[in-house]
Amino acid sequence: MTANGYALLLFLSVFISALSQVLLKKSAMEPHKNIVREYLNAKVISAYVLFFAAVFIDLAALRYVPASFVPVAETSSYAFLMIFGRIIFKEKISRTQAVGMIIVVAGIALYVL
Repeated sequence: MTANGYALLLFLSVFISALSQVLLKKSAMEPHKNIVREYLNAKVISAYVLFFAAVFIDLAALRYVPASFVPVAETSSYAFLMIFGRIIFKEKISRTQAVGMIIVVAGIALYVL
C-alpha cells in the first residue's frame, strides 16, 4: 500500500471514531433503568468496539504516514461530527460554526494538495 493509502486509513480511523462518539451520544440521550444499563448496553459496547478498531487502524497507518500529517487528519473529526450532528441529531449549524468548518476543511485541503 502507498503512503496515500495509509493516509486514507488514517481518515477512516477518524471517521470510525466519530461514529463511535455518535453511538455514545445516542445512548446518553436515552433513559436507562439503572446505572449498570447506562454503561452496559448495546450502543455503548458497540461504540467502544468501534473506537478500539479505530485505534488499531490508526496504529497501522501511523507506521507509514508522516507525523506532520496526523494533526491534519485528526482535525477532520470536527467535520464528521458536525455532519453527523446535523443528519442524525438534527442539530442546527450556526454561521460561526459553518465558517469555522470551511476554514478547517480548507486547511486540510491546502495540506493535502
